[in-house]
Amino acid sequence: MKRTFFFLIIILLLSACSQSQANTQVPSIDLNNLQPLPTPKDTDIKPLRVAIAAVISPKGSAESYAPLLDYLSAKLGRPIERVQRRTYAEVNDLLRTGDVDLAFVCTSSYLLGHQQFGLELLVVPQVNGKATYNANIIVAAKSPVKELADLKGKIFVFTDPTSFSGRVYPTYLLKQMGVAPESFFSHIFFTYSHDKAIYAVADGQADGASVDSLVYDFALKRDSSLIERVRVIHVSPAFGIPPVVVSPSIRPQLRAALAEILMGMNREANGLLALQALDYDGFVASSDENYKSAKEIESSVNLSLTP
Repeated sequence: MKRTFFFLIIILLLSACSQSQANTQVPSIDLNNLQPLPTPKDTDIKPLRVAIAAVISPKGSAESYAPLLDYLSAKLGRPIERVQRRTYAEVNDLLRTGDVDLAFVCTSSYLLGHQQFGLELLVVPQVNGKATYNANIIVAAKSPVKELADLKGKIFVFTDPTSFSGRVYPTYLLKQMGVAPESFFSHIFFTYSHDKAIYAVADGQADGASVDSLVYDFALKRDSSLIERVRVIHVSPAFGIPPVVVSPSIRPQLRAALAEILMGMNREANGLLALQALDYDGFVASSDENYKSAKEIESSVNLSLTP
């Protein structure tokens, strides 16, 4: 009897275990149908920070450079953050600290940055088959002034304290005459962009100015009324064109990628449209040798970089 009862208990326990295992679903893996794990979305992609020196006014810069920055963003697969500052020196400070990666600067900004903290030349724009530009000294179309000497005692406008064509070059010309701008002109003021300097002369706020020839041509194409309001009385020798630079702290891989993208823009339809918005043929490689003459003039003038 005891043996019968013992076997009955064993049978009941085994039955309960079997039922429990049947109710428990064990997940299975099909080794013949493996799928990659989903990639989490990266919501923290760091934007490329691009500074644009105020060669033309902020509104003009935003409109002209927007297609290029959109193109660059698409090619890199990352957002672009455009940074605008009032002066060239402020843009150089951002490059020095690594707060911007890429910048479109003036010739003097590059020369000073290269000397002071190792600012790196990336590429340069090419316009009408050339990678050079000039300083144009302009006056009102109806002005009797024929040469720089005729502007003695007049109001003259500089663009930026660091600008090569907008301040360094005309100061150099006056130095060759044995005078300084402060004693030669009756009054000097800064516009902080070349297009504003052009309109200051056109509107009668100043008697003369020295401006970037590229911006001058650009302005006349977009406002034909300027053709009858301003004229050029002096054209400088050709100098190395305002370049595209990168911060010394930029990663070499990113530096190489940016150069490749910019120099390849003229081979793609969208790239060509972006270049046309700036009146550029394309971007090409360059070297410090192309800035030798500008560097010599800047060294001889030795300007203070504040107004």
